[in-house]
This record gives sequence, C-alpha cells and structure tokens, in this order.
Amino acid sequence: MNEPLRPVHDDVGGPAQPLLTIRGLQKHYPLAKGLLGRGGGSVRAVDGIDFEVRKGETLGVVGESGCGKSTTARLLMQLIRPTAGEVVFDGRTVGGRDLPLKQFHRQVQMVFQDSYASLNPRLTIEDSIAFGPQVHGSGRRPAVQRARDLLARVGLEPQRFAERYPHELSGGQRQRVNIARALALQPRLLILDEAVSALDKSVEAQVINLLLDLKAEFGLTYLFISHDLQVVRYLSDRVMVMYLGRVAELGPSESLYAGPLHPYTRALLSSMPSMDPDHRTERALLAGDPPNPIDPPAGCRFHPRCPDAAPVCGQRAPVLAARRGAHTVACLMHEPGSGHPAAT
Repeated sequence: MNEPLRPVHDDVGGPAQPLLTIRGLQKHYPLAKGLLGRGGGSVRAVDGIDFEVRKGETLGVVGESGCGKSTTARLLMQLIRPTAGEVVFDGRTVGGRDLPLKQFHRQVQMVFQDSYASLNPRLTIEDSIAFGPQVHGSGRRPAVQRARDLLARVGLEPQRFAERYPHELSGGQRQRVNIARALALQPRLLILDEAVSALDKSVEAQVINLLLDLKAEFGLTYLFISHDLQVVRYLSDRVMVMYLGRVAELGPSESLYAGPLHPYTRALLSSMPSMDPDHRTERALLAGDPPNPIDPPAGCRFHPRCPDAAPVCGQRAPVLAARRGAHTVACLMHEPGSGHPAAT
C-alpha cells in the first residue's frame, strides 16, 4: 500500500499560533576597504523587519528589485545566516535546541525562480524528488514511490517523466518537478520565490492553479514572492510591501489593493496595466532609482522619492503601526503626532 500523500504534523502552538514569526531580522553584507582605507560599510539588504505568516494563508511579498524580497526568503530558510533577529516556527526558535535546522527544513521548503538551476542535471527526475526523503531517513523504495505519486499529482505522468533528466523537460515541466520535490518531505510551509515569473503566461496560469489545488489538498501555507502584482492579488490573503530592506505596508489583499496607505504602495499599484481606458495611468507616480543600500537616507527611506514628503520625513523613521484594523503602514502621514502636516 502506498504511503498517503496528505501530510500529518503536530500543531505545537495550536491553531491561533502564527506558523512563522519574524522578529528584528537583519542581513548586512560588510564591504572591504580599499588600499587607501576608503570604502567599507555594509550593504543593508534586510534591515530590521517584523512580520508573521498565519497558518493556512498565502502571504504575498512585493517590491522593486533590490528591496530585499529574495534575501528575506533565504534568511527564512536559513540558507544564509542573519546578522540579527530571530525566526520562530510554530512557537519554536529555529536553529537552536528548540528546533534544529534539519527538523525545520522538513517542514519548510522553497521553490526557486530558476527551474533548471534548481535541479541536479545528473539525477533523473524521480531521483531528484526522492533525494530529500532519503536524506531524512526514508528507504529507497518508499521514497521513489512517493516521488512517482507526486509526479502524477503535479500533472506529469510518471511512466513518461520519472526517468528523464532536467534538460529533457520544458520550463513549466521543470517547475512542476520542483514543486513535487518541495512536497516530498510533507512540509507545512512553502516559500515560493518568483516561482512562476520565468514561465510564459499560459503555463504560468496552469502552475498557479496547481499551487491553489495543492494548498487546499495538503493544508499548506504559502509565502509567495513576486513582482507581478496581478498574480499576487489573485493568490494572496495578505500582502507585504517591502522597500529598501524594510516593510512599508502590510495588510489584507483586497484592502491594500483597494486603498493603499503608503505612497510607495500607491506608486507600485499605479504601474499595473489596465484594459480600461478611463483608468490608465497617464503620469508616473514614482521617479528615480531606489537609494544606495550602503548608505540609505535618514528618516523614512522613501522620502527622497515621495511626492508627499515633509521635512520631518528626513529626520524621523516611521514605525509599522495599525491604521485600519489589520492593515499596517510605516508612514508618518498615518502616525498621529508625527509632525507631518497630513498626520491626524
């Protein structure tokens, strides 16, 4: 009898406990000084972020290139070591005695953007999927059987694809293999880092629908990182907007898209194409490039590009605080007593 595909996990923190809690997470990359002692400093890729991923939800993460989305994903997976901060999974701190990395990686898996680079070109498809369970103690036969079951579940007939190699598959087929491989350890959380952005639109739609089906079938939680605002809106329960290593806004998907509170979020959403001639953007709401992460501006990091900036924005950093129930924003315009003329 085949092992059932549905994962079974102990809910350590209870249903009300967030599945993933991030506190003060930072990643600074130090820079070497030159021969004359110039340079130095550090690149502040992620600079003190706090958020939660709730059980069973899809949290979308958006922002310009270089804002820290992918670095955050790798920090959550412990693929790179944080400079500061902690990652708490279901009430247990990751990386210590409380929750060793091997146990954490059994419950949290990641799907990367580059479907080809993510697979070992020397392993067959079924061996790539079966590798993880074998590392975690499964026998060869049950691991291969699970690999074949998952191939069938992601829409790839095992008889046709199990013995193939990555170069023999299309991009969409390889991404389905990566999703199957991520599910092989029966995880609770999938981190999807631009997992559909390299696919053409017809294949992208198929993979997105597959992700929705798998989420419902296996009771998964998703952290979905993408630059495609339409896809994020379609998939996500909540959306987190990042800018220059920090969280600018976080809230329910429909609330954030219908009424963005941060000027940066408004500018991002204005870039979404519209088929309605009456709702097309005629002027750019955001100009220039993001500031240098080696020497970010003082105060609010968005103020050099913000159309609503006031003198206080260059002096005081906003805090991420609730504005409308579960909708939070880091903007002095929405912080009472901040000194911004628009503050209430």
